[in-house]
Amino acid sequence: MTDAVILVGGLGTRLRPLTLSAPKPMLPTAGVPFLTHLLARIQAAGIRHVVLGTSFRAEVFEEYFGNGTPLGLDIEYVVERSPLGTAGGIRNVADRLRDDLVLVFNGDILSGADLTALLDAHRRCDADVTIQLTKVDDPRAFGCVPTDADGRVTAFLEKDPNPVTDQINAGVYVFRRSVIDSIPTGRPVSVERETFPALLAAGARVMAHVDTGYWRDLGKPADFVAGSADLVRGLAPSPALPGAPGEALVLAGAVVDPGAVVGGGSTIGAGCRVAAGATVEASVLFDGAVIEDGARVSRSVLGFGSRIASGAVVEDAVIGDRAIVGARVELRAGARVWPDVVLPETSIRFSSDL
Repeated sequence: MTDAVILVGGLGTRLRPLTLSAPKPMLPTAGVPFLTHLLARIQAAGIRHVVLGTSFRAEVFEEYFGNGTPLGLDIEYVVERSPLGTAGGIRNVADRLRDDLVLVFNGDILSGADLTALLDAHRRCDADVTIQLTKVDDPRAFGCVPTDADGRVTAFLEKDPNPVTDQINAGVYVFRRSVIDSIPTGRPVSVERETFPALLAAGARVMAHVDTGYWRDLGKPADFVAGSADLVRGLAPSPALPGAPGEALVLAGAVVDPGAVVGGGSTIGAGCRVAAGATVEASVLFDGAVIEDGARVSRSVLGFGSRIASGAVVEDAVIGDRAIVGARVELRAGARVWPDVVLPETSIRFSSDL
């Protein structure tokens, strides 16, 4: 048997204002809270016991998932009272673990990795820790993880303009329970900066498993939108997608006029209305959002109960809950509108927080 630990205690500041009212892993992503997709993949891999390491709005997770029975899981919750870092968060849940093998996930990574293959590689190598790595086209924005010919990790390198490898930490680990028990308690501990380097220095078997499947960090708005669209279109696999893959996911209770154009992997939440002549491309509409006639929304997130008035243009933007974008307003290039803000008709705004 194997335990799964998911770290979901972050504040999600890069996704504000969406995360002012809900933790990042609970944001609607392709029709369900993002965490649902990860839990469904864990269950599909044959793992039943899951421990969530929570912090910000901790009660939201338990209120939604309960004991996990509807998902075929046994879910427990441990609240992190003060920030403990990645390794500290893992150590904080140690007393809930039941097995010697522990699969650990960062709670904001969308991945199509084969979890069974990862666990098999860990057992085959008799590793102390196995780290899932992924290859990226431009590793300069990430810390790199070089390995030797046998797949053993040789270093953990900070961001570098001239990276020595295209392999980066994918945010999924397999730990021996004894390694978790050795992490210091009562203070913040970084798994990347302290735990893993210390294991290497001590000669522990820290192995890499390189996966070439789908991978995306959903921490930024553009990646959140793209990840949701990839789930809808079936590019990122998930057993929890509430419908068949396609160019759009329209949830029950939403009304899309036949004269509207909706595509690019967009999700139209329950109770949403999209009027004739409106265009929605590669966007996420939370429940109750309204897009009026002739408005255009592209690569954006619209919060609960928000409204985009006639002729407005919203591109690469985040619109907070209940915010109203007036007629013919244009928002582009990273603009964010806070909850309950009303932008009057004919205002022109570009790339700013409003």
